[in-house]
Amino acid sequence: MKVKKFVAPSMNEAMKMVRAELGRDAVILHSKVVQTGGFFGLFAKKKIEVLAGVDPDPLPRRQPSVAASFAPLRVAEREEDSSLAREIEEVKALIRHFNARSSSLLYPPPLAEAERRLVRQGMADVYVRQVMDRLLERWYADKDGRSPAAVAAWVREAVRDLLSTLPFVKTAEQKKYMILLGPTGVGKTTTLAKMAGRAVLEQGKKVGFITADTYRIAAIDQLKTYADILHAPLEVCYNADDFRTAKRKLAGCDLVFVDTAGRNFRNPQYVDELQQTLEFDHETETFLVFAATGKYDDMKAVYDRFSRLPINQLIVTKLDETDSFGAIVNVLLDSRLAAAYFTNGQNVPDDMVEASADRLVHLLFGAERW
Repeated sequence: MKVKKFVAPSMNEAMKMVRAELGRDAVILHSKVVQTGGFFGLFAKKKIEVLAGVDPDPLPRRQPSVAASFAPLRVAEREEDSSLAREIEEVKALIRHFNARSSSLLYPPPLAEAERRLVRQGMADVYVRQVMDRLLERWYADKDGRSPAAVAAWVREAVRDLLSTLPFVKTAEQKKYMILLGPTGVGKTTTLAKMAGRAVLEQGKKVGFITADTYRIAAIDQLKTYADILHAPLEVCYNADDFRTAKRKLAGCDLVFVDTAGRNFRNPQYVDELQQTLEFDHETETFLVFAATGKYDDMKAVYDRFSRLPINQLIVTKLDETDSFGAIVNVLLDSRLAAAYFTNGQNVPDDMVEASADRLVHLLFGAERW
């Protein structure tokens, strides 16, 4: 076998060099990223080193027998499918061999651009890889439909399928006590007012409010303003006894919305106080509220801290204040919890929609083509 080493700026260039020198029968024996050039270890450039070989005297191909030529077509189809599957798996394995920065060198340009879009949106590497695996399968299976518009549609479909495994919940599935939890500044009180306003205006429900936010200046006054507009009673609680008393006073309400303090979630005492003050039972639906403007690492920390409490659904706020929505995808897939609402403004009871996979895909990609 004739073996030769090639060094090129990208895998595509390396493959062109291999075919030009060794022919189309050449096989890749090994590949890796190498550093070339530079001065005393500085300014070196990354390149792809490929070791390829070809047999100068290959065995002659056997001519098919007459009987073989009449073999059922499904056998050939199975062999073709198996070969294609092996080819796809080999490409996936080769891409995983390289780190995240160099992997895009190995994708065809339309897929490489799709990967860069997902990374720019802030999707975690583990979920980007799952989407890209799907795209590679489509790329090899549909060789006649590889237009940029088709690839853009493939990406949206792959992300939607990833999100379709999540239990997005309709608002009809309501319990009596709706508790909103979350760190400071995510918009819990405004979101609570939006939910209550819709319950009154759209469903004709009689609602009441309980606030445990006794730490923030004017927090009670803010909720009292919303309560007055909706002609809803408001109770304030400082401890577990107050909470039980408030529930008795609001027993005639169809729905009771419970606001909590937005303190530093990194303080474990905060979650302990919530656990001691509030009651979480079969009549309670608990929502953990995130702001879309937060960093993914902080969102993970928030979820880890509050996961000590029985969280039923997630709400994501402030979607109008960012252009990056990958962190939302990450948190939803990490937690595997139901997503209830997305909010995108301060108007009460407007600027809030039910969460869905389609809405999140639209946030990530819109209707644009790249």
